[in-house]
Amino acid sequence: MDCHSSSLKIYNRLSDTLEDIRTNYDDKIRIYVCGITVYDDCHIGHARTIVVFDVLRRYLMFSGSNLVYVQNFTDVDDKIINRAKLEGKSPDEISANYITSYFQDFTKLNVMKADFYPKATENMSEMIEAIRILKDKNYTYTTLNGIYFRVRLFPNYGKLSKKQIDDLEEGSRIEVDQLKEDPLDFALWKFSSDMPYWESPWGKGRPGWHIECSAMVSKFLGNEIEIHGGGTDLIFPHHENEIAQSETITQMKLAKIWMHVGMITINSEKMSKSLRNMILIKNALKKWGANVLRIYLISSQYSKPMDYNNDILYESLQKWRQIEHCVYELRTTKNEFGAPDEFGDKCNGYLTEFMTSMEANFNTPSALTSFMKLVSYINNLSSSEKLSTTMSEKGLYVVNTIMNIIGLVIMAVDNSTKNDIEKMIDERNKLRANKKFHDSDTLRNKILELYDVELTDHGNYTSWKKKEIIEYESQNDG
Repeated sequence: MDCHSSSLKIYNRLSDTLEDIRTNYDDKIRIYVCGITVYDDCHIGHARTIVVFDVLRRYLMFSGSNLVYVQNFTDVDDKIINRAKLEGKSPDEISANYITSYFQDFTKLNVMKADFYPKATENMSEMIEAIRILKDKNYTYTTLNGIYFRVRLFPNYGKLSKKQIDDLEEGSRIEVDQLKEDPLDFALWKFSSDMPYWESPWGKGRPGWHIECSAMVSKFLGNEIEIHGGGTDLIFPHHENEIAQSETITQMKLAKIWMHVGMITINSEKMSKSLRNMILIKNALKKWGANVLRIYLISSQYSKPMDYNNDILYESLQKWRQIEHCVYELRTTKNEFGAPDEFGDKCNGYLTEFMTSMEANFNTPSALTSFMKLVSYINNLSSSEKLSTTMSEKGLYVVNTIMNIIGLVIMAVDNSTKNDIEKMIDERNKLRANKKFHDSDTLRNKILELYDVELTDHGNYTSWKKKEIIEYESQNDG
């Protein structure tokens, strides 16, 4: 992708203000996104967080930024251990299985690979060292169950979640241990002789959840990073506790910007296993395809909750069909007249609108609106026979630029198949010229049947497009 120098403003939950992320050639932007605990298949909520950060990364790369992008896997956790016991497997087998599943899902969703995918189990020495430093600084105490961090010793605890420490309550994700000095204190190390466990200077066990990310951020990105992200469900206690640990260890500000992605509801209900309404990515992909899902996932402001329902997804499908049509019209036009000045100006104008929206707190819904205006403009030109081969070069550049940033991909057609399709179209046009309309209709249907290709007849040529097959449409035909 070509470069576009810009200044992106992102809402920083820590400062509660919009802050600049400079995107020139000299800056290094280090991004750490809290990944998944690998004990089950990924759901649509995971997809939203990962896709939002994927689009952010694509935009920053287009802007010429020097990026390092890290996303971890939590592969040691009580949920993994419990799943292993349930299935009669080892925790390693469970985590390996769901890491494989993760990559299958997100490769299909066209998510770029992170620069590093650190696993908790592969960074145990760094966690043990971090705990040692905290112990040496007298921020910890030991019970029969483990080593805990004294939250009240850390100044401004609650600064990310905007909670006063005296108002904080034990949450569902804070370990309940009657031996703790304070309900808010959290485990750095849990003593255990059950597998899996690791040796440490203070006894066998495994790390607490929060220390994993503190250790891996420091190892892979350094003590101060530009963006730390994840879902809004991680603000408290996970990210709050990361700040407490890391900043106690380093005496530095862990992250310049804390960026959080809103949760997804299912038909206005909270997504949960107990309600049996979990939407797995693999099932959503089968029903809607990657492009429709990506359009849907960026169609609401990233920090706000959004709902997953067929009506909203169908709107995204309609957008994708318009984008498909636009790309193929640009690719297959045969009109040979020139390009009016206003065409280039309009394309550049819509691209500028798109970029301006992205720079304003990563406003993807507004950016998407600008893109759809461009798509509509080109489709209208094509339908009124005002789109030429000269215009297509400029139009394709702008459309492809935006599609690359959003991460949309038109189905590939190899050259051999393309030649076969165009030979059949030429044959059909001869039939039409000879007024053999029944035969030409038969050939049109044959092209559709063989290649899933739809034709559009213009004044002096026929354009074609290979439509992505969407299961939702076939389920709802008629």
